[in-house]
Amino acid sequence: MALIEIREKPTAGMTIRLHENDNVVVARSDLAIGAKLDPQGLVCRSQVSAGFKVAARNIVRGEPIRKYNVVIGFAAADIAAGSLVHSHNTEFREFDRDYAYAQDYVPVELLPEHERASFLGIVRENGQVATRNYVGILSTVNCSATVVHKIAAWFTPERLADYPNIDGVVAFAHGLGCGMEMTGEPMDLLRRTIAGYALHANLGAALVIGLGCERNQISGLLKAHPDLNPNERLRTFVMQDSGGTRKTIEAGIAAVKEMLPQANRGTRRSVPASHISVGLQCGGSDGFSSITANPALGAAMDLLVRHGGTAILSETPEIYGVEHTLTRRACSRAVGEKLIERIRWWKDVYTVGRDTQINGAVSPGNQHGGLANILEKSLGSSMKGGTGPLMEVYRYAEPVTRKGFVFMDTPGFDPCSATGQIAGGANVILFTTGRGSCFGAKPVPSVKLATNTPMYRKLTEDMDINCGEILDGTASVQSMGEKIFRHTLRICSGERSKSEALGLGDHEFVPWNIGVVG
Repeated sequence: MALIEIREKPTAGMTIRLHENDNVVVARSDLAIGAKLDPQGLVCRSQVSAGFKVAARNIVRGEPIRKYNVVIGFAAADIAAGSLVHSHNTEFREFDRDYAYAQDYVPVELLPEHERASFLGIVRENGQVATRNYVGILSTVNCSATVVHKIAAWFTPERLADYPNIDGVVAFAHGLGCGMEMTGEPMDLLRRTIAGYALHANLGAALVIGLGCERNQISGLLKAHPDLNPNERLRTFVMQDSGGTRKTIEAGIAAVKEMLPQANRGTRRSVPASHISVGLQCGGSDGFSSITANPALGAAMDLLVRHGGTAILSETPEIYGVEHTLTRRACSRAVGEKLIERIRWWKDVYTVGRDTQINGAVSPGNQHGGLANILEKSLGSSMKGGTGPLMEVYRYAEPVTRKGFVFMDTPGFDPCSATGQIAGGANVILFTTGRGSCFGAKPVPSVKLATNTPMYRKLTEDMDINCGEILDGTASVQSMGEKIFRHTLRICSGERSKSEALGLGDHEFVPWNIGVVG
């Protein structure tokens, strides 16, 4: 059971009260000074934009500020009832949280098999199930980035016309692979990411191309990941052995041509929804994220998990402050402690003395959308995973093998976070946004969920679903969750998302640069 109570529909009126113990309410729309906010005589003392918070009563300096009955900061000064509550009068500071490991763990009640949903997936020879069918060209190092892009660019839609079951040829280039630590987590992480993509179900074939003198040698990559054994669907090239740039491009094009007939044999058939693995993302969050899109996505993931599927929550800095709501639902103390170990690594090792959001401040877009600090942002971000038990915690780009609701340690930067999820096996990305993030992530489809109707209407070419209907009173959290779940089944069956229609996703392969550059 979650500690955060989610209302089915926001209450009517000029503001939204999310919990009876809250000392703030959320502006449903822009508020003017003098506006009467409730029958009890609360009057607005400030101009307040939609999605921002208003003091529901007098709040004294040092008092916790509560939203959804969760502490999101402390009053930096006395705040009069009806005043704007935001970063100017909210203090971010540490406070103790009761992790209560596994105290609220309740096993998932799976639906009977005959009641479970299905979709049209592509079944690979090894049993993996794909939602798309790409050919991938991967670089081991930035020095082979141009080559992989040139190979992929040669395969235009016209040249792929004879292969209707192939969605495209896509390059996965990056800025790493040399001038970095040879041993330990930095190199291991990069190699896990490359291997995860090369072996991803959504690639019907793959080429891996290196320069030859880089630190991330292809031989080292293959030794670290024996599953990358070259075969008819996976080939490797070293530019310095193949004659340089032009000859490697020509050899790469010839190799892809040879692999196209085999990759084109991938056809769709009905498979259980248990094969769906969702990477959960949020970007450009606003004050409505925790009221509409994020809890609705959580409701959809509760459904998916009951159907046997997998929901991957990530962005470690964006669960900070509410991690205790996850550890309480962990299936075991060991799983809960894995999550806290990752949080402590971020706080005590990785970001010490750094100006990062886990240390308080969120992005200008988040600020302009009504979020005061990372505690408030995390409150909404964590909702994407739903209310079920936390079954496992993974490091970045590790293969996700446990079904149900799981967590992967990633940065909050969306392309980097999604890259880790996809490397771990996610075959679709569901992405909530309040400000209007425009994002794609080949080789998997990405679905955008808008938090509010005005933004949805403004960016309708990029947004797939309008969760602002919850705020408008025309949908509930549960009905929107059902809509998201059904839409996901169609997308995984081959229906194109808005980001795919726009051609997004060619430049969002961003492995986590975790180490020192030398």
